[in-house]
Amino acid sequence: MIYTYYIDVTQFEDEALFQEKLNLLSPYRQQKIALLKHEKDKNRSLGAGIALDHALETYGLKERSIEYEFGEWGKPSLKYHPNIHFSLSHSGDYAICSIGDKPMGNDIERIKQGRLKVADRFFAKEELAWMYAVEDEEEINRRMFRIWTMKESFLKATGKGISLPLGDFAVVMDEERDKIRVKHTFNAKYYHMKEYQEIAGYRVAVCCAESRDVAYSMIPVVG
Repeated sequence: MIYTYYIDVTQFEDEALFQEKLNLLSPYRQQKIALLKHEKDKNRSLGAGIALDHALETYGLKERSIEYEFGEWGKPSLKYHPNIHFSLSHSGDYAICSIGDKPMGNDIERIKQGRLKVADRFFAKEELAWMYAVEDEEEINRRMFRIWTMKESFLKATGKGISLPLGDFAVVMDEERDKIRVKHTFNAKYYHMKEYQEIAGYRVAVCCAESRDVAYSMIPVVG
């Protein structure tokens, strides 16, 4: 099972609440937040940490009591819990944490206008063909963000992040069979995609390696 927790970070505009929640987190996360210059970025990073802390409760753990280690390309993991995998992301007013027993990556993006030139430059030809297969401009934009979040979640799932060029793989939409696959030559693994649209105005994607039958759930963090 892969759980994805999401949290509205605007609540941390309350300075007292911000400090209360900050004190719950590890020195690593506190330092990471302190180094950020803008208040909104601090709130998002705090939200990601609180979402992870909430997710770890399932395993009887607290974020402030764990130790991190980092892969060759900077992907964080839990030093003494190799069977627990997680991924963090934030955008706009929300932060998310996905957690489970399989390698994964996630991404959340607020849907905006004016990003099509980026897609034209970096997306694979299969992705562009599907994106422009409709005429409605708003739907084209939504499709762009669907692909974008899935590509980002795949990059995180591989552990290589942006070191893997966006054009070297393609998210293929098989609408007839209602399936999504990733066409790649990075390794021999199969990657499964799960999309969420529970948060109005946002797209969320979770990518999991070699897990055709894995179950997914999305849960709000309250309090």
